[in-house]
Amino acid sequence: MKKPLLIGPFTQLLPMTGLPIKGALKDEQLPIIENGGILIADGKILKVGVFDALKSADVDIHHIDGKHVCLPGFVDSHTHICFGGTRARDYAYRNAGKTYLEIAKAGGGIWDTVTQTRRASQDELVEGILSRSQKHLKNGITTIEVKSGYGLSVDEELKMLRAIKKANETSNMTLVPTCLAAHMKPKDWNQDKEYLEVIINELFPIIKTENLAHRVDAFVEESAFSPEEIKPYFQKAKEMGFDITVHADQFTTGGSQVAVDFDAVSADHLEASTEKEIQLLAKSNTIATALPGASLGLGCAYTPARKILDAGGALSIASDHNPGSAPMGDLLTQASILGTFEKLSNTEVLSGITFRAAAALRLTDCGKLEAGAQADFVIFPTDNYQEITYHQGQLKPIEVWKNAAPSTKNLNHD
Repeated sequence: MKKPLLIGPFTQLLPMTGLPIKGALKDEQLPIIENGGILIADGKILKVGVFDALKSADVDIHHIDGKHVCLPGFVDSHTHICFGGTRARDYAYRNAGKTYLEIAKAGGGIWDTVTQTRRASQDELVEGILSRSQKHLKNGITTIEVKSGYGLSVDEELKMLRAIKKANETSNMTLVPTCLAAHMKPKDWNQDKEYLEVIINELFPIIKTENLAHRVDAFVEESAFSPEEIKPYFQKAKEMGFDITVHADQFTTGGSQVAVDFDAVSADHLEASTEKEIQLLAKSNTIATALPGASLGLGCAYTPARKILDAGGALSIASDHNPGSAPMGDLLTQASILGTFEKLSNTEVLSGITFRAAAALRLTDCGKLEAGAQADFVIFPTDNYQEITYHQGQLKPIEVWKNAAPSTKNLNHD
């Protein structure tokens, strides 16, 4: 019988345990185990503690030489990494001063990606997901939410969701699929209401039968779907057992109210949220997800993260990695920059990309280093965890472990 494996010692081990889901966090609250170790077996964590105390004749040891900091594998709770083509032209137009409407009229915008994604084969989409997810893995992300939403028809949304499922079966990462068929109103559809009804009646049952997703998302915005239009859609999704998440308050308010009304797992974006929406979310169980990558890509305001936390809300931080508004896809860089602009403590930033992000996906077995959790963790070549956000994503992990196996090593470090 194979012995459990003890990994360590780490100069600092941050288990991210014992911290609340909601509210502000001070760095004094952050639990740090000095000279820590992780005992693992069968893909799971058996115990976390001081390395020397976990040593025994009944364990094998993977010795970590030098000074290192270990954290749970990062969780990216909002991405669009299933897509075809590029939107580099949009980025250039936007920086040259063109408006969203002008870019759309020039053939850009979300519909451009819809067109390019429809042209791509399912296998090509799988390859794209795997390539982008491996980049995330090298940066310490071990769990990624992946949305559809660039198909905008039953057949094309199925192609995307099946590609996500196939990539998940092939990848050494955890990919969490979300149906975003209500991303925008399809330009090739005459009746908006009929489109949503077709998605409900034709797409949702297949998603259930093929186990393609447990989550349904929608873009609630003046340029997409109004609260009144989306409520029957979400109602049916809930009745069918789907979790709800919402693209909310990106440019105008209204989406966060819908999210709270439907007890959504998360409300994502929130750049336009006012004090009213902040208080609404803080008093609910819906997790607020900040997407600083979209703010950087669009040159707009950040999610009011500081106010959300101070009001008692739960804050996740995700990359929104997509080909249009957030092409960077570097979660740690974006989270560090958000921390600078919103004055977030290191504990708030790290919580937002670990256990609070896991909660935004209703996952309880990742985002923390504790007994029973997946053995997903990331190792940085430093003796001070503060260096991680200080370098704003440029300090790279030396090792990333997924399901108790070293999935990647950063060869830039000795």
